[in-house]
Amino acid sequence: MTKSGCDHCPGGPFKGFCPFSLVLFTGTALSYVRYLQSKSKPSKSPNEPFRVVFVLGGPGAGKGTQCELLSKNLHWAHLSAGDLLRAERQKEGSELADIINSNISSGKIVPSEITVQLIKNAMLELWTKNGQTKFLIDGFPRSEGNVNAWKDVVGDAAVVERVLFFECPEDVLTSRLLERGKTSGRSDDSIDVIRKRFATYREESMPIIEMYTKEGKVRKIIADKSIEDVYNEVESLLKE
Repeated sequence: MTKSGCDHCPGGPFKGFCPFSLVLFTGTALSYVRYLQSKSKPSKSPNEPFRVVFVLGGPGAGKGTQCELLSKNLHWAHLSAGDLLRAERQKEGSELADIINSNISSGKIVPSEITVQLIKNAMLELWTKNGQTKFLIDGFPRSEGNVNAWKDVVGDAAVVERVLFFECPEDVLTSRLLERGKTSGRSDDSIDVIRKRFATYREESMPIIEMYTKEGKVRKIIADKSIEDVYNEVESLLKE
């Protein structure tokens, strides 16, 4: 017989779901964000808001490759939300490493407050280290929760100048990801997880792109071209 509920709420109305566990998880996530905030307060703050460009597109659209080129040639710092999360989950003693790893491996989105705090910490670290104020943020925001957390955690400390949207057919993206998976070692480059990532992208990320389109911030780039052709287009957009 299949058991409903959990040890804390046996036979309750929430079959397969435990409200008690959700409360525990939320409390842990918020506590961890406060811990990160306490570690990241610099002795001084920038006089002007950071300049930010969000870089969005489906998995495998080439966001990271183009951001690296832009960072090298135009001196914008490149921050990858995914890379920051992957680095955090490998830290010894991280309270949320297992949760972050589980979400990424199954193609799900990590709690927004954690992602945003990691991004904010990285921006402050680069500003403190070398005065960097211009940031390309790759793979963020991916959901309404990301947008709301950005407003709450970053707020007026940064201005989102525009959103670069890399558009590419899913069959091309799938081929790229499977090829990358041969050498990347990433658990999310398997075909089953790729399908889940596409579904999440369609359901949660596309509405965000539509929202920024209405605000006049989106610049669309057709990404199923050569790296050089895509870069030339993106560079001209960023120089506008």
